[in-house]
Amino acid sequence: QVQLVESGGGWVQAGDSLRLSCAASGRDLYRYTLGWFRQAPGKERKFVASISWRDSRAYYTDSVKGRFAISRDNSKNTVSLEMNSLKLEDTAVYYCGAATARIATAEATYDFWGQGTQVTVSS
Repeated sequence: QVQLVESGGGWVQAGDSLRLSCAASGRDLYRYTLGWFRQAPGKERKFVASISWRDSRAYYTDSVKGRFAISRDNSKNTVSLEMNSLKLEDTAVYYCGAATARIATAEATYDFWGQGTQVTVSS
């Protein structure tokens, strides 16, 4: 079992930055890839970024490349998502998930999820 707790969401204006954090706990965390997904109102949950514990290789959806950066801190068992140049369309509930696959960009590959944190971007 893996427990995930997100934090750092909030209300910002377009162009601002925000940093999300996900605290992970449980056994054998080194086995898991941690990822961020987001769900906008009335839409399905979609992949944002992921990073493997084993080799720190990161993957991003095209719409956030160059603006978002995912990183991990093994000593604190946390994964962060630095979001810059935020746009209105980044408004969503952001979820942290854990998957055993090294490359995990599909929701179905994730075994555990956090409760989510709301990010609202206004003009």
